Amino acid sequence: MVEKFKREWLTDPGTNIMAGLVVALALIPEAIAFSIIAGVDPMVGLYASFLIAVIISFVGGRPAMISAATGAIALLVVPLVSEYGVDYLLAATILMGVIQIILGILKVGKLMKFIPNSVMIGFVNALAIMIFMSQLEHIFGISIDTYIYLIATLLILYILPRFFKKIPAPLIAIVVLTGIYIAFGSNVGTVGDLGTIERSLPSFFIPDVPFTMETLMIILPFSLSMAVVGLVETLLTARIVDNATDTYSSKNRESRGQGIANFITGFFGGMGGCAMIGQSVINVRSGATTRLSTFTAGVVLMFMIIVLGNWVVQIPMPILAGIMVMVSIGTFDWGSFRFMAKAPRTDAFVMVLTVLIVLVTDNLAIGVIAGVIFSALFFATKISKVDVHFEETADAITLRFIGQIFFASIDTTIEQIEFKKYDKDIHLDFGGAHLWDDSAVDAVDTIVRKFEEKGNAVYISRMNTDSRKIVKELGQLNEQHLT
Repeated sequence: MVEKFKREWLTDPGTNIMAGLVVALALIPEAIAFSIIAGVDPMVGLYASFLIAVIISFVGGRPAMISAATGAIALLVVPLVSEYGVDYLLAATILMGVIQIILGILKVGKLMKFIPNSVMIGFVNALAIMIFMSQLEHIFGISIDTYIYLIATLLILYILPRFFKKIPAPLIAIVVLTGIYIAFGSNVGTVGDLGTIERSLPSFFIPDVPFTMETLMIILPFSLSMAVVGLVETLLTARIVDNATDTYSSKNRESRGQGIANFITGFFGGMGGCAMIGQSVINVRSGATTRLSTFTAGVVLMFMIIVLGNWVVQIPMPILAGIMVMVSIGTFDWGSFRFMAKAPRTDAFVMVLTVLIVLVTDNLAIGVIAGVIFSALFFATKISKVDVHFEETADAITLRFIGQIFFASIDTTIEQIEFKKYDKDIHLDFGGAHLWDDSAVDAVDTIVRKFEEKGNAVYISRMNTDSRKIVKELGQLNEQHLT
């Protein structure tokens, strides 16, 4: 237990604290922007980012991953806020947390193994594109000074790490360029332009909503959507961070942790959130490996708001936009172009489809779910080919079945059989086949019945144990059929 604590909290503390500082600065404009999207006060997003980051650092399953208020959740709650107000949003966030805790207890993390690599690539690329596109409004059509700050930021981020790595390049860019802005001034947008920041800590209160079944019916659809979208984005981000750090994390613990964080956040005036791939990438690439980085990000975020609020609002947006542009470039899987050229067409199609659906709907969960469904359909099509080989003698016929027999392969299987045979011994050899479902059993019953209607004697042989079991449980065959 002590060793685990040291490994998850005390490994290379200096690097992790510095990484958390960088992330905290990047969280502020994002949290404000997401609050504006949801139609609530900027502090709702800032409180959420502070609380979720701090809480998840203790109860989450993935060290060094950043969770906070996110755009994916903000987009979902726009109708709820506009029609019912912020208190219903907070109630929905609390219920969202309860649902995620339940899903974590039910081990929803196991579903991650059903997400194909092509969907993962599409998810990552869609996120990279979304991160890039979200920064365009802070770059174009503002001023020449904006372009200068952006270029300076990109140069620092690209060149500095080649010579100096003790302090993360994004932090140096923010401090140096913000200092230049404060000293000399420029015609650029700043963090303060996004919304008013109150220098106060969040306080506990119960959302002012009626405790009735009607209220539950109002918030339940939103809470369910928030919970599912949040977990999809979180678990996929956790998998990406796992790959980037060559470590394993508990997806079920992360699911429960997200639920606990959102549940508590709702009582302190914060909106729902989940893992953030952009900030998580910044954190990991800044050298973070432990929970201390996530905890630092949350604490420093609140410290900057309360103590350094007058300076934070003066951070030029093109600096933060430049950092996120570099994150998007680093996040995008450039090898996916080679993947598209060499991979099976169905896999390439699924990857592109996932990207397009995410970009069109602004909903990561819909894109991922659609990608998984199409992958499953293509897979079912690939394995639905069953070969039936005939061997005929004077008084007997042997049909050898080779392949996977299930609902999608029934028609092609039966179409290969010539039933116009009379008064013969028909041997159905399933040594090279497997029966998967009740449709397969029904197909076997149909084949037997059609042959027997013409005076044939039908015998089934070499059926494996699982197939024989399902035939006995669901089929209409007699023991004499099975040899």
